[in-house]
Amino acid sequence: MSQTSAFWDKVAERYSKKPVADEAAYQEKLRVTRDYFQPDMEVLEIGCGTGSTAIAHAPFAKHIRATDISPKMIRIAEDKAVAAKIDNIAFEVSSIDDLEVADQSLDVVLALSVLHLLEDRDEAIANVHKMLKKDGVFVTSTVCLGDTMKFIKLLAPIGRFLGLMPLLRVFTVQELAESLTRAGFAIDYQWQPEKSVAVFIVARKR
Repeated sequence: MSQTSAFWDKVAERYSKKPVADEAAYQEKLRVTRDYFQPDMEVLEIGCGTGSTAIAHAPFAKHIRATDISPKMIRIAEDKAVAAKIDNIAFEVSSIDDLEVADQSLDVVLALSVLHLLEDRDEAIANVHKMLKKDGVFVTSTVCLGDTMKFIKLLAPIGRFLGLMPLLRVFTVQELAESLTRAGFAIDYQWQPEKSVAVFIVARKR
């Protein structure tokens, strides 16, 4: 098990019980995302955590494949889906690097609170671009600490070494937008309620 998956396994139970920091913003992100859904769509969620967002979106899509690197997160997500009587989500333990997805096979890919936790966001975004059909959409909600907490670049490696933090990459909203456009996406929607919170972006494959 990798250091990162072990970290998320350790916090999974606590994470599952933690309330959403800004419920109104979360609901708005759900609403905007669903505006892009159709009942026949195939959706992938990368970094699904304990499954709350996948379960919320399940009635609006044909099928959702929801992945996370933490086995404990996935077990919690599966239990929640059973309790909610949701049967069109397939949960699985996987990183984006290990995912097997046919090129141009997906309508929507979600990566919520995950791009800043990856070793190489550019590679991940390029992989997502290949997975999507033409005009498919990539929905992200990403913490861009380069705009508000540049000093965290120095602290993050120490926190990770001590097991107190996961892998954390520091970049700006502008750098994220440039990564998306460089990969071949056009930004369709962008919203950041405050500079100190995650930026929410819907990018369409050109």
